[in-house]
Amino acid sequence: MQLRPELRGAATARDALALADSIEDLVDREELNGSDRQAAYDAVKRWPEKTTEYAYARASITGRLAEVKGLSASRLITEVETWARRSHALDPGFRDGAARRMLGTLYVLAPASFVRHGDSEVGLELLEKQAKLYPGDPINLLRLAEGFIALSDPDPAYELMCKVAPRVDELRPSAQRLYASLVDSLGGADELGCEE
Repeated sequence: MQLRPELRGAATARDALALADSIEDLVDREELNGSDRQAAYDAVKRWPEKTTEYAYARASITGRLAEVKGLSASRLITEVETWARRSHALDPGFRDGAARRMLGTLYVLAPASFVRHGDSEVGLELLEKQAKLYPGDPINLLRLAEGFIALSDPDPAYELMCKVAPRVDELRPSAQRLYASLVDSLGGADELGCEE
């Protein structure tokens, strides 16, 4: 499977992090398709690197492929967990704790039978820690709110979403879409009841 032009440079350079970032740019533009996901995954899994950056990128790219595989993604979900744990173990502060946020989100959203080292309770703990360590990044609050909503405990999400509301423009486009979806799931902006 051939990589699209936007991904080829990073793949040719064997720069896993640049490849993962390019994938996220395509997600933001809503241009990432299943073939792109598979081609990026096929490329990165052949590279023998063991750095923090590679581990994080491998987890991210694998996660994007798992999103479109549905129930057949169990092996991929396990792989996301493995690589995100490796990245976090090598450098918990890499990209302001991005691997911790990824693991927390994974443990909250993935079926428990697909992961080995965590569950929804561990996931919420990781997301809460991430929000405490990096309160200046609204994605941390958004992911924590998503966790509460996913676990049918939306009450704590209202305050978190209100903290994100004035900072939505700081989020990547894909995270802005997640924000809008979560606002809808909580009954809309009026129901959210944020003070202006």
